[in-house]
Amino acid sequence: MSDKQPEGAGESGEFEQPSVPDDVWERFARDTERDIRSSAPKEPSARARMVTERLRQKDAKGAQPEGWRTGPAWREMDGRAARRRRLWAILGVPVAIAVALVAVKPSLLPGDPFGTSSGTPSGGTSAAALPAETASPTAAPSSAAPDTPTLDRPFAGSPAERWADGAAAIVVPKATPVGTFTSAQVAAALKQAKTLLVGANLAPGTLRGERPGSALAVLDPKQPRMLDDVNSWLRAPGKKHDPLVLFSRFDPAEVRPAGDVVKVRGRTTFKAGAHASVAIHMDYTFVYPLIQADQASKAPGTTETSGAPTEGSGGGSTEVARTIVRRVLDLELLDPRKYQATPGKLSITRYDQDLGNTACDVYDGFLHPQFDSAAPTGAPPTGPTTDPYDRSRDIKHSGTETCGTVSRT
Repeated sequence: MSDKQPEGAGESGEFEQPSVPDDVWERFARDTERDIRSSAPKEPSARARMVTERLRQKDAKGAQPEGWRTGPAWREMDGRAARRRRLWAILGVPVAIAVALVAVKPSLLPGDPFGTSSGTPSGGTSAAALPAETASPTAAPSSAAPDTPTLDRPFAGSPAERWADGAAAIVVPKATPVGTFTSAQVAAALKQAKTLLVGANLAPGTLRGERPGSALAVLDPKQPRMLDDVNSWLRAPGKKHDPLVLFSRFDPAEVRPAGDVVKVRGRTTFKAGAHASVAIHMDYTFVYPLIQADQASKAPGTTETSGAPTEGSGGGSTEVARTIVRRVLDLELLDPRKYQATPGKLSITRYDQDLGNTACDVYDGFLHPQFDSAAPTGAPPTGPTTDPYDRSRDIKHSGTETCGTVSRT
């Protein structure tokens, strides 16, 4: 144990108070008192207590005070986004199920936008109908799936299976004024043009070889020689006066229609003509399914009035053949104030035709389709092979045409 005293201790062993000047001590006491006052708790004001309570309540509700980049508009958008997220979360499962169902069966969509419908349009077809032709085709239609035509499906294996039926396929454009003609006059002329085409190629009587009265009624009797020529063609058909140049006619003793549908495709246009007229251009292809008359009489379900036997058990052959006729007509509605013309009647300025699957060099005023099971009729074809469904070809005749063959019917 050491006897040494700590440094600074007195004789009694206690620390001695150092000597401090009075002014220094006074300043020290004053500063200490000020620090104590500033660090002591203060009683909050009434406003401070109110603000504190409001913030406490907002915190309890999960609300946050507005910042300088936030405000009612931003909070509203955030709320909509949150609602959208919740809505998508709710709808997600049903939407996923619906998408899966459509992927498996697209025909569930209304209108069948993918063209996958297995429905059967009129005429016994099994393919979706083509939209109307709005411009001149640039190529022949693609080949249809090989198939044999039957009474139930007389257009099977043909591009015409997707064409529209009969007169409904002849859609005239909306009329507009042309020269001195009003819209109403142009509309009437277009209606007359359709009447001519239907009466010449679709009327049941015309197809049976009867006089095409509705078609002839459209023609202007003041057009030089036209009506006289047509009437003479019908009375006494021949090579130089063949009614087939304007009318589709079949011998009822030879063939009957296979059903009541003729497939049609084409378009009608009009413009101002060179003779202060309305010039109407029509380009249409008609596909006629036919059955031999002697076989039709043997087939069960045949009636004389309908001319269309139905296929069934026990009976003769029901082989179906098709004849394809394309017609191009140019018509004019002349102004009777400037020309010798009948108001509302049409003049024919051009008529051209392309006949597919009919006997060569037979000029009796009827089309004669060839059936695979029958012996050929008429002269052997000497012309080129053509596709009767190719509407991109120009068929304007030069007068030196020969009878050829068709690549398909």
